Amino acid sequence: MTLADRLRDALARIPPKTDELRGDAIDHDPARKLAAAAVLIPVVDRPMPTVLLTRRHDGLRNHAGQVAFPGGRVDPGDAGVEAAALREAWEEVALAPGAVEIVGRGDRYVTATGYSISPVIGVIAPDLPLRAHEVEVADIFEVPLHHLLDPTMHVSQEALFHGRQRPYYEITVDGWRIWGVTAGIIVDLSKRLTDW
Repeated sequence: MTLADRLRDALARIPPKTDELRGDAIDHDPARKLAAAAVLIPVVDRPMPTVLLTRRHDGLRNHAGQVAFPGGRVDPGDAGVEAAALREAWEEVALAPGAVEIVGRGDRYVTATGYSISPVIGVIAPDLPLRAHEVEVADIFEVPLHHLLDPTMHVSQEALFHGRQRPYYEITVDGWRIWGVTAGIIVDLSKRLTDW
């Protein structure tokens, strides 16, 4: 069985929670319109699978220096969240859409900043010729999938944001600090890949 088949089967056992409000905006005002966004979770098909992540440039206005999945807003011309995630991955790390085998979606994640993020899970071959976007992306790196899915790696924290204490997760792997929305999406995914 291929890695893509294994992931597809594991994701199918626990369907995504599309109607439940998840994320770091648990007090979201339903009257506030959310901006649609998508991220690609690229799982690298290695003997010990890894996940491809990026570190945003330190000089960016939003989320400077943070570890993130390739992703962003869903544009009007995108044919759905999968297309948006693939487009963003191409723009940010030169990952060709045809090099990604989509295997499913994660749970929708709502942020305190007003985004509804659809995580798209895909499998890619190892050692693709990727290139970081010169303005947005400072680093492209991989971390072991099993470390990300390990609940003992998911550390619950709190921080003051917009005048309120808000909970968030932090995951430290191979010296990389993954926190906030990216860590929250990983924690949600780990609950669906329990048999991994």
